[in-house]
Amino acid sequence: MPLDQERDLSFWAHLEELRWHLWRSVIVIVVLSGLAFWKIQWIVDKVLLAPLRADFPTVRLLCRLGPCVQEVPLRLQATHPSEQFVKAMVLALATGLVLGFPYLVWELWRFIRPGLYRHERQALKGIVLYVSSLFLAGVAFGYFVLTPFMMRFFASFQLGEGVENIWRIGEVIGLIVQTCLAVGLVFQLPILLWGLSQAGIVTARGLRKGRRYAIAAAVILGGILTPSPDVLSQLLLAIPLWGLYELSIGVVTLSERRRLHPPVTFH
Repeated sequence: MPLDQERDLSFWAHLEELRWHLWRSVIVIVVLSGLAFWKIQWIVDKVLLAPLRADFPTVRLLCRLGPCVQEVPLRLQATHPSEQFVKAMVLALATGLVLGFPYLVWELWRFIRPGLYRHERQALKGIVLYVSSLFLAGVAFGYFVLTPFMMRFFASFQLGEGVENIWRIGEVIGLIVQTCLAVGLVFQLPILLWGLSQAGIVTARGLRKGRRYAIAAAVILGGILTPSPDVLSQLLLAIPLWGLYELSIGVVTLSERRRLHPPVTFH
C-alpha cells in the first residue's frame, strides 16, 4: 500500500526535519515560560499555593461532605540565596510545558504523519486532541485532587506538639510540579494500551480478564497517594484510576471492532 506522500529523504534529512519541528515547539514553550515568569508571583500566590487555602474548590466541596481541615497551618522559607529564583524558573518552565504541550504533540504529529500509510493516518485521526486532552486532564486531576490531599496530610502530620512545619518553597514547588506532570503522563494509559493493541500485544479480552486486579491496584494506589485514613479520600482517587482503565478497555474494544469490520467506502 503506497504512502499518501512519497518521500525519498535520507536519515539525516529526517533528523533535520525533526530538529525544526522540535525547535518550533521549544520556541513556543520558551515564550509561554517567559510569560509565566513575568507573572510568577501571581502564579505562586493564586495557583501554586491555592490548594492550601480554605476557598479552594476541592476543599470547599470536601467541607460540605464532612469535617475537614480548612486552612493549612504552614510557613514557607527559602534557605539558599538562589533558591527562589531557580525554583521560579522551574515553575515557569513547567507552566510553559503544560500550556505548550498540545502544540508540541501537534508538531510531532506533523513530522510523523507524512510517513504513514493512509489506513494508519485514518486510525490515528484525532490523536493530537486525545493525547493533549488526557495530559491536561491528568494535570488537572493532580492539581485539584491529589495536591490538596497530599499537602494537607503532610502539613497536619506532626511527630510532636513542639514540631512546627516550616517548608522550603523550592521543595513545595518541586513536589507539586512533579505530581501534576507525573499524573499527566499516567493519564496517557488509554493511548499506551491502544498502541499495544495495534501491535497485537494486548487485547480487550485480556484487559477485561485483568479488571479485578486493576480495581485492586486502583484502591491500593488510592490509599498510597492519599495517606489519610479517610475512606472517602481513597475512593476519590481510586474511582478515577479505575475509570481510566475502563476507558482503555473501551478504546481497545472499539479499535478491534474497526479492524474486524472496517467502514465501507464508496468511490
